[in-house]
Amino acid sequence: MVLVFAEQQKGLFKKATFEAVSYGAAVASQTGTTCAAIVLGEASDAAQLGAYGATTVFHVTDSKLNNLEAKAYAKAITSIAGEHNASVLIFSNNNTAKAVAPRVAARLQAGLVAGAIALPDTSNGFVVKKSVFSGKAFAFVEVKSATKVISLTPNAYGVNKTDSSARVEQKTVSFSDSDFAVKVTNSNTVTGIVPLGEAELVVSGGRGLKGPENWGILEDLAASIGATLACSRPVADAHWRPHHEHVGQTGGTIRPNLYVAVGISGAIQHLAGVNSSKTIVVINKDPEAPFFKAADYGVIGDAFDVVPKLTEAFKKFKASQNS
Repeated sequence: MVLVFAEQQKGLFKKATFEAVSYGAAVASQTGTTCAAIVLGEASDAAQLGAYGATTVFHVTDSKLNNLEAKAYAKAITSIAGEHNASVLIFSNNNTAKAVAPRVAARLQAGLVAGAIALPDTSNGFVVKKSVFSGKAFAFVEVKSATKVISLTPNAYGVNKTDSSARVEQKTVSFSDSDFAVKVTNSNTVTGIVPLGEAELVVSGGRGLKGPENWGILEDLAASIGATLACSRPVADAHWRPHHEHVGQTGGTIRPNLYVAVGISGAIQHLAGVNSSKTIVVINKDPEAPFFKAADYGVIGDAFDVVPKLTEAFKKFKASQNS
């Protein structure tokens, strides 16, 4: 069995969860077995995970699991994995996986590959492809342990949806006080936008915007195409934008279908977080900006002239499509 950890947030599932289940279903098809999902905490409509390839959902509805408790999560996952002889466990490679997947791997004496970007090659063993050196190279990791743990990089595989539904099986796991030794007293989350890790379209700004008061042109551009906003580290450090928008080596790592960089020079530290984007568009008035070497498309010009014109062009295009 392939077992996928289907993370819920406030009782709901996000795109990254559906992608992980889709990936798990494909791995199950490769290895000639079935795909099941495990949900921890209170969640609505767990059966919907069947539309992404899970035949069964094991649901531990304990309300104490509504928020991340790494030790308790690892105990529940390993308990259910052992009960059903799961051979492969799948996570989405996010902060939760970074806290839980290594614990699960240690408990199951399993090999762990973090940041997979493709289905494993099972033609001769079990080999998983992942990016290394900040996306500048690939590694092919052979996992020889009987049980294998993989965390999938968001936006690396995609979502496959059908009309199926899954059978939901309620599970109970016995916990001790030590499993909840770390208490989460408060959690601040960003609402109302697509998280950067899941965004397919991203518009990002740098110091070339000259100040936070000029961010309106990027907000308009992002709104015109339904994109999520991001920024470079100097912008976040100067408090022009919130830190959750910072992408780069010391911020978030993203893989959108489109990344539009405005007024960002393209230092190696920034490229490390975005160079896996499928298409990169750079707008900068400096023709020597290093970002142009990594760009698929580049516009040499002043952002304050180019961006509003680009926004208007997108608006006219959408209007023509809807007329």
